[in-house]
Amino acid sequence: MSNAKRTYKRALTIAGSDPSGGAGIQADLKTFSACGCFGTSAIVAVVDENTVGVTGVHPVPVEFVVGQIRSVLDDIGADAIKIGMLHSSELIRAVKETLAHYAIRNIVLDPVMVATSGDALLQRDAVATLRDELIPCARVITPNIPEAELLLGERLTRQEELPDAARRLSRDGRVSVLLKAGHLQDDMLTDIFYNAETDRILPLRSPRVETVNTHGTGCTLSSAFAAFLARGFELDEAAARAKEYIAAAIAAGARYEIGHGHGPVHHFFNFWE
Repeated sequence: MSNAKRTYKRALTIAGSDPSGGAGIQADLKTFSACGCFGTSAIVAVVDENTVGVTGVHPVPVEFVVGQIRSVLDDIGADAIKIGMLHSSELIRAVKETLAHYAIRNIVLDPVMVATSGDALLQRDAVATLRDELIPCARVITPNIPEAELLLGERLTRQEELPDAARRLSRDGRVSVLLKAGHLQDDMLTDIFYNAETDRILPLRSPRVETVNTHGTGCTLSSAFAAFLARGFELDEAAARAKEYIAAAIAAGARYEIGHGHGPVHHFFNFWE
């Protein structure tokens, strides 16, 4: 009988905190756990928010963020990294330069710019830095339609526009794109995954769920994608599993009421009701 120790699949999230537990670091760690990974974190900002809105953002000093990332990667390592809210150009560049020292291919970037409540989470001058400097370093980005519109500088109003938009967001095929369709009004939501490594489009469909509990959906989807990449799934399979997970989490969460605004999804629907 072998005495060899097992190891976990490891996923690191670099993002802001959410004291209400539905988004940010808290949602990422819940998702990693639900999807079969050991989660670690580097907190970039302490956010004062709840289901109703964001009251304030208290940035963690950039050098301290870098220290957290190095402490985790030098000791535990990571099979995948999810990057969420990075509020300033200085922080974006610091994260990029720090990760350049580690050979981690599976980087999933959720270009968080606006909270579900509509509150801005990214300084305006940081949009170009995110677009031009950090996105090319990711393997996958997961923008929603408002984020895609900011990155492209144009409106997206119809489902038929999304495949071309996803290709253009890929930075000439350097990064794969999961473009989320939730802001459209169609009864059937069809997210578009452009796999830049195979130059193929994969439509990911799910029925719309009428619910206000959509707080943290973007964080959860990108974290699920990172978790499935950490577990060794290829891009298309990881994208499909992440879509299946978030669709089920939204459907399960719709049966609950928590908070007075946009409540969370049910991250642990597979384990408890």
